[in-house]
Amino acid sequence: MKNIIILFGTLFLFSCQSIKKFNQQLTAPIAVDKLQKDVDYSYQKLKQLHPKLYWYISKEKLDYKFDSLKKAIQQPMTGLAFYKELSQVVKSVGQGHLSVSPSLPKFTKKEIQVLTKKGKLPFLQFDFEYIDNKLIISKNRSRHNIKENTEVVSINSERPSDLIPIYSKRIASDGFNTTFYSTYLGKHFGTYFTLDKGKVQDSLQLLLKLDGKDSLFVVKRDTFGSNSNQKKLKLSKKERKEKAKFNSKYGFNSLTKTFTRELKFLDKDSLTAMMSIKAFSNGNSHDFYEDAFNQLSEANTKNLIIDLRNNGGGRLNEIADLYSYLVSEPYVFIDDYEVVSKTSFLHMNYFKGSGYITKFFKILGAPIFYPLFYFKTRKEENVTYLSNRHSKLCNPKPNNFKGKMYVLINGGSFSASSIISSNLKSNQRAFFVGKETGGAYNGTVAAQIPLVQLPNSKVNLRIGLALVSATGKTNIEGRGIFPDKEISPTLDDRKNNIDPELTWILEDIRREKEVELLIKPQNK
Repeated sequence: MKNIIILFGTLFLFSCQSIKKFNQQLTAPIAVDKLQKDVDYSYQKLKQLHPKLYWYISKEKLDYKFDSLKKAIQQPMTGLAFYKELSQVVKSVGQGHLSVSPSLPKFTKKEIQVLTKKGKLPFLQFDFEYIDNKLIISKNRSRHNIKENTEVVSINSERPSDLIPIYSKRIASDGFNTTFYSTYLGKHFGTYFTLDKGKVQDSLQLLLKLDGKDSLFVVKRDTFGSNSNQKKLKLSKKERKEKAKFNSKYGFNSLTKTFTRELKFLDKDSLTAMMSIKAFSNGNSHDFYEDAFNQLSEANTKNLIIDLRNNGGGRLNEIADLYSYLVSEPYVFIDDYEVVSKTSFLHMNYFKGSGYITKFFKILGAPIFYPLFYFKTRKEENVTYLSNRHSKLCNPKPNNFKGKMYVLINGGSFSASSIISSNLKSNQRAFFVGKETGGAYNGTVAAQIPLVQLPNSKVNLRIGLALVSATGKTNIEGRGIFPDKEISPTLDDRKNNIDPELTWILEDIRREKEVELLIKPQNK
């Protein structure tokens, strides 16, 4: 017993010292030659793993950019400062999934426990939107009495209108799209503010415009609204199981206390329905879609509105499942993946997020798993392809929706949202309303996105391993799915609780109904 205590004590001290050493490295200036080696290492990894590195920029121009960065490093700098320079070069590749981020300080288990007791971080207490060149609070979950759609004048004395153009230089959209930046950075403003400072913000000074004047709020970590502050209802085992099943089906987000997927009818006779999908990620989506389209079929719904605004993507399996309910003829959903080599998928994060038991079984399965991907690749005309089940002929679901379909999109519609939209657009299955998607029409490099940490600066690269592209294509390279009806919401729309895109669709449905009523008597 004594030896076990000594062992765990030694491991604990080693862990604490390791974290302390890591954090000290983050603030220490790094020698010029080491930073230059990291520049070379990052470019080497991109060449090794990224299959469409020169899609939107020539090899000569990208070579020049990396070489120029290397030559420009003449003084030691921290990893944070290096991230701000490297990210601007990587951005020129024009792939939204290809990202650069600095390493942030780590915490010991004891420190994490203390911080957890203090509650949610300030940024997690709000949702933001950047609209009309203004950052607004679209959702307030804090204890402060702040109305939604309140303008943020400054955060810690810095103006969002000054920061967002700077952050835009460090991230890429797919290709040459521009609608992505303001939408994405508004939604994820807290993340990029944190990356910009290189540390988590435990306190924020929010200067807000309230009733025509500027008012200062100091927001700190807080347990307000968390489960610890609420009386938990005592549920039976059966009730807990049913609740868990319901939450999984609709994709309950415990942080925002909202559901990822929702279906609602917009009129008394159920002729028009709206399906809102915030992300293609959490929960049991299969049960949701099966139930939703059964409801639509039983109700004989004529118009379906699918809201993909600010849907940043997620699981390929989920959008393939959804698509099978939206078409009535056999189809091929995506092309075979394009990869750099037969060994590309050997670099995937196979063990990521696994517990000890899961890792054990993954270790047992690795001798089968890795060769499987290796032998599924083939080479055609100097291009390496990896087959997948969604690139084979598929059949639609028997209860597929056959009525008129509208899809709401904007610059935040990215990745999986764009892939399913590409097919719906190319076969003219839906009418699109909103703004150009942030994701490209002709595909994006993602599928598996391993993290590569640069050895000296500890800056992180996330590199997509495969080109994922819908079978539908456009001749306009580097742009997203364009709406059939372009509508840009304004700050006044938000303040007046008006959804201009949805309003237009409902008016369009009403106009078509009126035309039908006029035509019917003539056909009798």
